[in-house]
Amino acid sequence: MTATTAGETARTHGRRIRPAAIGYACAGLPLSLVGIVYVLAVLYVGGLLSLTLLGLPLLAAGLRGARFLGRAHARMVRALLGEPVEAPAPPQPVPGVMRWIRSGLSDATAWRCMLYLMLRLPVDVLGFAATVGVPVLGVWSVVWALISRPGLLPGGAAVLGGLLVLAVVPAAVRGLLNVHRLLARTLLGPSAAQQRVRTLEWARSTALTEGARTLRQVERDLHDGTQAQLVAIAITLSLTADALDDEDRPADRTRTLVARARTQTDAAIAELRRLIDGISPAALDLGLVDALPQLTAQAGVPVTLRTNVPERPDPVIERVAYFCVAELLTNIAKHSGANRASLDADLVGDLLRIRVRDDGKGGARIGAGSGLLGLRERLAAVDGTLALDSPPSGPTTAVIELPVRI
Repeated sequence: MTATTAGETARTHGRRIRPAAIGYACAGLPLSLVGIVYVLAVLYVGGLLSLTLLGLPLLAAGLRGARFLGRAHARMVRALLGEPVEAPAPPQPVPGVMRWIRSGLSDATAWRCMLYLMLRLPVDVLGFAATVGVPVLGVWSVVWALISRPGLLPGGAAVLGGLLVLAVVPAAVRGLLNVHRLLARTLLGPSAAQQRVRTLEWARSTALTEGARTLRQVERDLHDGTQAQLVAIAITLSLTADALDDEDRPADRTRTLVARARTQTDAAIAELRRLIDGISPAALDLGLVDALPQLTAQAGVPVTLRTNVPERPDPVIERVAYFCVAELLTNIAKHSGANRASLDADLVGDLLRIRVRDDGKGGARIGAGSGLLGLRERLAAVDGTLALDSPPSGPTTAVIELPVRI
C-alpha cells in the first residue's frame, strides 16, 4: 500500500537531475527576461496612465495577461521539473466593463503571477550561471592548466580547483531548481484559501457520494436479504395457520413449520444486526480503544495492538477510523500474504495517528483494486490523510491521521 507523496517526490528530485530540468535551467533566463519586461511594461503603462480613462483598463488587461503567462510557466514546471503545480481557479465572469476592471484589479492570483515573473529573474540568472557559466569556468581551468603547464604545483592546483568547481555544479543546479519548484508551487498554484475551498468541496462531494452509495447498499441489502426473509416468515406463518385449521394434519407438521419460522426469524434478526453494525458498529459504543481489540482479533493474521489514546475523539472520527482500520486489516488478510501485523494508535496533539504495518510482500498501490482509493476518500471527508509505504519486497506501512475534533 503505497503512494507517491510530496516528500517522496522531493527526495527523488534531490537524488538526480533530469535532462529536461537542465534544459529548463538553460532556457529560463530569456523567459524570465521576457517576463520581467512584461511586468515592468504593465506597471509602467498602467501607473503612468492611471489618471486617465485608459490606465485602469490597461492594468486590468495586463493582469489578465499575467494569469495567462502564469499558466504557461506552470505547465513548463509540470512538464520539465515534474512539480505537480495545480491550476488556480479561473476568474469569475462578471457583467459590465466597470465590474470587469474591478475584478481584474482585485485578482489576487494575477498579482501573485506578476510577483512570480519578477522573482524569477534573479533565480534564473543564478541558474544560468550554475548551469552554463560555472561548468565552462571549471573546464577552462582544467584545460588551461593542462596546456600551459606553468609548474607541477600550480598546474595541479588549477586542475584540482577546476574539478572542485565542476563537482559542486550538480548540487548548485539542484538547489536552484528546488527554488523554482517552490516559487511555482507557492505563487502559480492556488492560494491557501483557494486550496482549502477545493479541499472542502472535494470532501463534501466525497461525503455525499459515499452517503448515497451506503444508502443504496443498505436499500439493496434490505430488499434482497431482510425483505425476502420476512416474506418467507410470512409464508411459513400462513402455512402454520392453515395447519392449525386443518385438524386432520398431524401435530408434527405444525411443529416443523413453527421451528422453520423461528429459524427464519433468527436469520432475519441476524441480518438486521449486520446491517445496523455496518452503519453504526455496536463495538464503538465504548469508544475506539475498546473496539480495536475486536477488529484485530477478527483479522486473518495475528496482529499486535498498542494504543495510547487517553482522550476519546469525536464519534464521527471514531467511526471513520474504525472502518479504515477494518479495511486495512482486510487488505492485509486478502492481498499481502503477511504472517504478522501490528497496529499502533496514538494521540499526537490534536491528531489521532494510527499506524498499521505488516510483513507481507508489499507492492500495493492506491487504485489497484485493494479498496485504498475509497479509504483515502473516506478520510478526506473529515480532513484525514493517508500515508503509504509499500516497496515491492515489503513490508507495508500505512499511517492514518485524523483530527480529534471536527
